[in-house]
Amino acid sequence: MQQHNISYLYPGRICLYLIGLSIVIALFNPSGAAVHTMSARNSRHAMIPDIHYNYLGRVNDPLAYKCQTQANGKHCYGVNQMRNAYSVAPLLSQGFTGKGRTIVILDAYQAPHLRDDLGDFDARFGLAPIALNIVAPQGVPSWDSHSVMQQTWSAEISVDVEWAHAIAPDAAITLVEAKSENDPDLIPALNYAIDKNLGDIISMSFGEGEDCPGADVLRQWHDAFVKATSKKITLFSSAGDSGVAQQTCDGNSWHVMASTPASDTLVTGVGGTTLNADEDTGDYSSETAWNEPALKSASGGGFSATFQKPAYQDQISVINKKRGVPDVAYNSSTDGGVITVWSDGSNGPGGIYSFGGTSVGAPQWSAIVAIADQYSNQRLGLINPILYKIGNTPDWYHSAFHDIVSGNNGIELQATPKAI
Repeated sequence: MQQHNISYLYPGRICLYLIGLSIVIALFNPSGAAVHTMSARNSRHAMIPDIHYNYLGRVNDPLAYKCQTQANGKHCYGVNQMRNAYSVAPLLSQGFTGKGRTIVILDAYQAPHLRDDLGDFDARFGLAPIALNIVAPQGVPSWDSHSVMQQTWSAEISVDVEWAHAIAPDAAITLVEAKSENDPDLIPALNYAIDKNLGDIISMSFGEGEDCPGADVLRQWHDAFVKATSKKITLFSSAGDSGVAQQTCDGNSWHVMASTPASDTLVTGVGGTTLNADEDTGDYSSETAWNEPALKSASGGGFSATFQKPAYQDQISVINKKRGVPDVAYNSSTDGGVITVWSDGSNGPGGIYSFGGTSVGAPQWSAIVAIADQYSNQRLGLINPILYKIGNTPDWYHSAFHDIVSGNNGIELQATPKAI
């Protein structure tokens, strides 16, 4: 496929500024085995996580974190490194830990060893246990260790829960499990979370090409997002791992297409960067647009075919009149992935992996907003207008943003995708 490039805003870390009596979210410069890819889409009306991972070892393996040494070819980051790189640590030290707030993780199927893995993750990184609530409104199928689809979602669940907890350690987490990856099952699970008011933020680390669900299904997603926004619930979704391309609905080819639900105007789409930080301290050095040609993966991004440009993007200096994604970004590279405990993979119980993909950014951004909600003592709801207002206000912009101006998300994809 022809390579397509697009330049877009890749802001880095988040901080909180008090202006009068209001809280303004301000973004600024962030002061093993073969890779497994979990981003193919092989059926219509199906959401698939945008996730990649490397096997590192087991929980009791002293060499499992060798990727945190400069001598190793691949790099990875633990909890302290990510907190420092994105300036979360100073907020935590002041008691802004997400306490009193709840993050909803929306995923499909289940991760049968999640509670044990979360306990191992907490023990490895010195985190206190949290209130983890797991609900499956329609039930989920029995665990099938031979199902690649179930295994994919189990991986997604593990990284979502562990890393939301890592960034906002005192926020409660509610995992809402849909009975499948199909839109008709995910949408009721989303509506359940909204109707039951299960949390302040909803994280959705999955996507599909906008043209696959159909107008009626896209409307059902949007109606749910309208309802969530009316309750001041903040919505995040990963922007995809295939650059400006998505698989066609039959899974046999690629075309230029934005990923939904990230492209919805009421959702904050999370793209990807490659973070360059100290492996030991996490001190920030630089970021580039995430693009790994060897994986045929890059940060999702482009323009919607469905949604018109929202008012909050009016000042963006591009001619296109459609909604642009992503809105923000976060470290997504497999070379610098985040350490996660996951027992449901092919390497068995107690496995330690380094995870990458834009799926990794959505739960961590959700955690950051949980901290912001605690700081402001209220739900912030849709944050996109203030993000763009800061970006278009010179005095705020120069102290708040660090644009990622190097790299692109253009990739060359094979004509016929491989099945996962």
